[in-house]
Amino acid sequence: MNRTERLDSEYRKEISAIIAGPLKNKEPDLRGIVSVTEADVAPDLKTAKVYVSVYAVSAEQKAQTVALLKENAGFIRRELSKVMRMRTVPAITFLEDKSMEYGQKMDDIFAKLHKDGNE
Repeated sequence: MNRTERLDSEYRKEISAIIAGPLKNKEPDLRGIVSVTEADVAPDLKTAKVYVSVYAVSAEQKAQTVALLKENAGFIRRELSKVMRMRTVPAITFLEDKSMEYGQKMDDIFAKLHKDGNE
């Protein structure tokens, strides 16, 4: 595992912990289950794209949670600076990981094709 992969993994782990702890305490409106699926830290360590998957009761609740994460990117960055031993902590951009939804959609299509093929 090279340095970039280690950093990405470490950021993913620490951001997950911050979302589950300090952010949840600060933002009681944070709903659903938030999973940090990927952290992509730029080689210059100035920026990081963080992909999150949110499992919520409704689409509105999911959108609200993603919006809260984006609003609190600065807070999460400050919390990260407390736990990461680095000179600079990258600016964080949260993006919604839609791969789970895409996978579910593909499963549904295959199931329908299989069902139609058996009739």
